Amino acid sequence: MGRFFGKGANKDESPSEREQIPNYSDSEFQKRDLFKKGQNHMSNDKMLEAIRCFELALRIDPKYVDAWIKKGYAHFHMAEYTVAISSYDRALEVDVNNAEAWNLKGLAYYKLKNYDKAIECCEKAIDIDPNDGMAWYNNACYLTLSGKVDEGLEALKRSIEIDIANARKAVKDRDFESARAEEGFRRIIEVVVLESIRQGYDYVGKIVWLTGIDKIEVEDAIMRLTMKGLLTKREKRNITGMEEYYEITRDIADKIGVTKRVGLFGKERQVSAPIQQLKDISEVLSKAKEAVERGDLEATKQCFDDLISPAKHGNAMIEQFFEEHRDLRLAQIKLRDRGQEYLNANKAAMIDMIGRIDMKVRQGPVTKPAKD
Repeated sequence: MGRFFGKGANKDESPSEREQIPNYSDSEFQKRDLFKKGQNHMSNDKMLEAIRCFELALRIDPKYVDAWIKKGYAHFHMAEYTVAISSYDRALEVDVNNAEAWNLKGLAYYKLKNYDKAIECCEKAIDIDPNDGMAWYNNACYLTLSGKVDEGLEALKRSIEIDIANARKAVKDRDFESARAEEGFRRIIEVVVLESIRQGYDYVGKIVWLTGIDKIEVEDAIMRLTMKGLLTKREKRNITGMEEYYEITRDIADKIGVTKRVGLFGKERQVSAPIQQLKDISEVLSKAKEAVERGDLEATKQCFDDLISPAKHGNAMIEQFFEEHRDLRLAQIKLRDRGQEYLNANKAAMIDMIGRIDMKVRQGPVTKPAKD
């Protein structure tokens, strides 16, 4: 009976041999348990219950940064933007270098249409984490809405370099309405249309369906791409007559690879980067290494652009060597931010990175299975 009342336990029994029972009075456990409950409530769209859990966690630990951030986000979803900003401010009092808090605070100011404050917050987030593609994207929206279209397009370009999915997102985003006539934005539309055709969506209607871009803008982009020699118009007969579709021109297709859709249900067959393109990539990497060794900033950036840009080797790098493409992209961002200083301080590391990428490229393409 002694064991039922906590007495009579074997004194020789080590703690590791005894059953480990959580200490429910422990404040650290309690606050984390409340935080998890709050997250679960948020996922179920129960914002008031979530806020209550975060507030209880903050009573235990007023410096619990994650709880302040989630509390702010719950208020944000309830359109209580000023309260959300107050929560983010409390988080930043504890951790002024929290990029997430700065980014979310900017989003709340955006909802209040205070674009100057939103830009200020986004720039803080970018200073802390220059590789945060979403912060760059948000900043592009805020700059464009505030009338700084050129700066907005430059920020958008940086966000696309970090995550190419931001290009497709941007062409449907009404925040860029005032930038749509700008040459820089039209080029982004061209990139999205070209990538859609490369993936096998080769009819205007398919591209409109896939991307959400207006039909007129798709047709304009196709015309421009055709004039640049990147696309060729074809025709084929169907039950209603002749129908137009588009192909990437042979020399460009040989460089970037394409996806063919075959069969009744349009199965994808991935065509990997051709051997010639791998040789071209290896040659660019060799030039990049030489440029880094010389300390030639502009030549290094140009080589990295050739490897990253979707119009050159970017698509092949993403599909065949995704991690290596990401490394190059992040290095390029740092080169643009810090220039010659960064290149001089990181020569050895960059030469090593280029060597590792070149070795993997020389091993040949990665074969991707067909998708249903």
